[in-house]
Amino acid sequence: MAGWVAQEPLAVAQPLKVDHASVCGSELEPLQQAFAAAGLKTDYGGPHANGVTHMALLGFEDGSYLELIAPQKPGAVEGSDWAKFMAANAGACAWAVAVGDIGSEVATLKMSGIEVAGPFPGSRRRPDSTLLQWETARVGSGTPGATLPFIIQDKTPRSLRMQPSASIEGSGLHGIAIVVLGVRDLDAGIALFRRTYGWSAPAVEDHRELGARMAHFAATPVVLAAPLDKSSWLAERLERFGESPAALLLSTQQFDGALARFKLPKETPWFGQKVAWFNRQELRGIRLGVVEQSRPSHDGLWDTNRPSSSLRVPSAVARRDRTQYTE
Repeated sequence: MAGWVAQEPLAVAQPLKVDHASVCGSELEPLQQAFAAAGLKTDYGGPHANGVTHMALLGFEDGSYLELIAPQKPGAVEGSDWAKFMAANAGACAWAVAVGDIGSEVATLKMSGIEVAGPFPGSRRRPDSTLLQWETARVGSGTPGATLPFIIQDKTPRSLRMQPSASIEGSGLHGIAIVVLGVRDLDAGIALFRRTYGWSAPAVEDHRELGARMAHFAATPVVLAAPLDKSSWLAERLERFGESPAALLLSTQQFDGALARFKLPKETPWFGQKVAWFNRQELRGIRLGVVEQSRPSHDGLWDTNRPSSSLRVPSAVARRDRTQYTE
């Protein structure tokens, strides 16, 4: 594994905090069964108002969650932004960050020349009949959350949308730490994130075990991955689905305990940290792992006992220096 760190930071920006990451499948129950067999029992969250999809979630103590999403009726995917991902059991398909004022964030992004669509209303009804409502906006090109995360603002208390799952209690798993985004051109992907969020240059490493050249922006949940050769699994995935999330990592401060509890194989080095992966075949091809991390300095951004208007979510977009980054 070869690595290098790019030039000195040009500016300081706030990191993003993952609200949730989505995993797509053609049927929800088999997805839930696979996660339960891995020790990650999810909670059914109910149908979305679009009449097409429903979901289950795996909630973590830091307030982030994994969403398992599939059509309500097998094969009936028309009308969903992630139709091709669900039909092909693509696994990771999207990610989102929450904002306190979606209208302001949309305006700021547009002024910076970033492509944005929305806000759009959304909702789902929990099994107890509670209606959850939110607004989302698509940022960048492709499906929502394909590369740049889509943004979301709750209209009902966020504590109704997510609570930590019982299966996570005592596991040492803290939340979604890393979203690995498959990109065709690593340099272009780096430029996009630096221009959008004002981040300093990332560390770059070759990971032969994943067949990818990867860039990690320090103190953020973003790792970009470009295939090292045209025959790799990542090159094939990019050909089928375009640029999109390819893998997800969950954080833990108890790495050895997580290896033992979830029967994970020996760790591999990952930007100065340790990573281990769940059995991909048992998880229906989904690339999900754990990464050893100390509790991040921006922990506590979610207070699930507060209404959505009180969420303490920093606006990285509003704080960045927009004059220093070009593609």
